[in-house]
Amino acid sequence: MQKAITRAKLKELLIKEKQSLVAMESCDGTHYWARFAKQAGHQVKAVNARQVKAFRQGQKTDANDALAISVTARQPHIKESRLLSVQEQCLQGIECMRDLLVKQKVSLSNQLRGLLLELGYPIAQGDTPLIRAIPEILEDAENSLTSSFRFSIDLLFQRFKETIEEAKQIEKQLHEIVKEDKTCNRLQALEGVGPVCAVLIKIALGDATHFKSGREAAACFGLTPVQHSSGGKEKIGSISKVIGNKKLRSALFKGALAVVSQLEKRESRSEKDVWLKALTERRGKKVAAIALANKTIRTAFAMQKHNKEYQPKLLAA
Repeated sequence: MQKAITRAKLKELLIKEKQSLVAMESCDGTHYWARFAKQAGHQVKAVNARQVKAFRQGQKTDANDALAISVTARQPHIKESRLLSVQEQCLQGIECMRDLLVKQKVSLSNQLRGLLLELGYPIAQGDTPLIRAIPEILEDAENSLTSSFRFSIDLLFQRFKETIEEAKQIEKQLHEIVKEDKTCNRLQALEGVGPVCAVLIKIALGDATHFKSGREAAACFGLTPVQHSSGGKEKIGSISKVIGNKKLRSALFKGALAVVSQLEKRESRSEKDVWLKALTERRGKKVAAIALANKTIRTAFAMQKHNKEYQPKLLAA
């Protein structure tokens, strides 16, 4: 049939319908409906929207989208999206809220600095200089700022401080969860992986059964070079900033870049340090950081698959 139905009717349909393949496009509500369909005894396959678009014919309509999803789900080479449990979704939600508050804090900080800079009040970077400077500016009766402008700046400043406290509270919750989570504790042993990065890796990898190998996981997250090969000639480029898990890739890159920067200031302690130093000298910091991020995902995949701790190969004393 081809007709639109309500959420309630869809639940009734999934319960009454005989066991079949339920295909859906990865979007809002995918994990909820996938869990509901599985509980009703169906097989579920969620596919990425980019893959569905390649099979859509004609204009974008709900009917054409549904037909494209049906065709895409039947293709044997199409990789389905990983489905999250309720616990994994809640953990992901906490991290998303923390990330939103951090972005809001940065936005408020930039707005306050920009407005005051235009009036001749430059403020150094960082939260602490800003928190110290604004009260002094507002309390200075000799400057020419209007009362309405002072009131507005103070209102925005109070929101800035509240956002900092709210972000700290959510970060505290996240750190408490990470401390009690065995998987996150194991992942933090990897170079450049902190609490937030460990959470992102756990959510992305799961129990490592969704991927065939560590290389496939790294490619899925956008940590392998993009190929544009034809006629037997291979052309390997840089990594893509469009495909993959952008948030995880960014967190891995920042952590890896910190490791590369610190490694220049100390002696090598493991075989990985030796490899990373040589790569940094040959290709530069950024390429070395991406290579380390790629290796981190592959190592994390092996740790999850075999349920083992990370043990770097130390150099002989």
